[in-house]
Amino acid sequence: MEHHVDVLIIGAGISGIGAAVHLQQSCPELSFKILERRSNIGGTWDLFRYPGIRSDSDMSTLSYQFYPWLKSQTLADGQAIQDYLEEVVDHYDLSTLIEFEKHVKAANYDTQSKYWRLHVANKEQCTETWQARFLISCTGYYDYDQGYLPKFPQQDNFQGLLIHPQHWPADLNYQNKNVVVIGSGATAVTLVPALVKTGARHVTLLQRSPSYVAKVSAQDSTYQFLHRHLSAKWAYRFVRGRNILLQRIVFQMSESMPKLTKRLLLNAVAQEVQGKVDMHHFTPNYAPWDQRLCAVPDGDLFQVLREGAASIVTDHIECFTASGIQLKSGKYLPADLIVAATGLQIQLLGGLKLTIDHQPVKLSEKMLYQGVLLSDVPNFALMMGYSNASWTLKVDIAAQYVCQLLKYMRKHHYKEVVAHTDFQQRTQNGIMGKLSSGYLKRATDIMPKQGKRLPWRISHNYLLDKFILKYASFRDKNLSFRD
Repeated sequence: MEHHVDVLIIGAGISGIGAAVHLQQSCPELSFKILERRSNIGGTWDLFRYPGIRSDSDMSTLSYQFYPWLKSQTLADGQAIQDYLEEVVDHYDLSTLIEFEKHVKAANYDTQSKYWRLHVANKEQCTETWQARFLISCTGYYDYDQGYLPKFPQQDNFQGLLIHPQHWPADLNYQNKNVVVIGSGATAVTLVPALVKTGARHVTLLQRSPSYVAKVSAQDSTYQFLHRHLSAKWAYRFVRGRNILLQRIVFQMSESMPKLTKRLLLNAVAQEVQGKVDMHHFTPNYAPWDQRLCAVPDGDLFQVLREGAASIVTDHIECFTASGIQLKSGKYLPADLIVAATGLQIQLLGGLKLTIDHQPVKLSEKMLYQGVLLSDVPNFALMMGYSNASWTLKVDIAAQYVCQLLKYMRKHHYKEVVAHTDFQQRTQNGIMGKLSSGYLKRATDIMPKQGKRLPWRISHNYLLDKFILKYASFRDKNLSFRD
């Protein structure tokens, strides 16, 4: 079977749904479809099912500006986010535009016809051919099939169950069992209090090194107050603007005054643990925002640690045993269940094979023009969110930019646009900024690179990007158009 549309969106998660709404509203004359490899929308929020799964960004900025999150929850659980996305799909009548169980295996751009030709496996594992003038990749940056699971010393000795949160068994029984969670990131700090509250006997957070952890209010009191005096939409607009500004201020403080920021963050943690947990477990050896800050709603992690229902250990693993983990310090952690919250396996474009005239495209040699267009690849946009703020903030304005570009091309009867790599601008830094998280370090060889300055430098600054992308001129020496 062969299908033809003007624009193809790959992925029906937050990025893909947002891009679809922008296309629908701004470019109604263009036909488009979303190809989703899974049987449901939502991406991350449909895939992850571990206890306590929730956002680590506030919902006023994780939600779309065009469809406000009109609730007082600061951080929302996975099901609430999934429900929100389904509301958006229903409201904008997108369901007929999403093709489920369509796994894009390869995409080739033909420079003669100026069309993308995609090979897509359907649910019967038969190959379909899709053709489109423009591609928008909304697949995120990690492998949906497998998380990052290192080989632990003598892990085969363990007689209990070892799992990764990305593949949480639906029927897993951890009631009245000892659980060890290995990790120190957002998933780990979410899992520990959730497992305690849902029946685990004791939960131990085992980390090689600490992360910065900050308490946030589960309910936004400002939104609640404003909602009593203003409409929900005006309350949302105020809270959203405030949160965007606060995110930027905290990040800028971390950059310009790292010692002060570190002291403020650690003082806040000290007030929460009340002397019942050694502060060295919460004192990282890196500056704030060198890795992503972990948020805990109403300090739930600190509460279970204070009460003794959970404990935290900073150490290195000597080996696994039949009934737990032996640490290099000599301490032993008994375990019935071990959860390796060890991060993601980086993968771009959902693993599809990208070619131009059947010649492979090497992503690590590319840059992103305006943080959106993949260099030297015609008619191709890569949606990547922020590393230091809500993902949606960036993909929202990036989708608006793509719509402006498509309208410009239609107006001038152009069939092709290419952003040409300026090799003098290219650095060896990845597009995710200065974050030193392990999963990003492992991806250096596959990620597109940063440029030295705009339009090739990724600013990770929403306020700057919003202005630049809104008023961007397409009459730029870096861009070439062909009819």
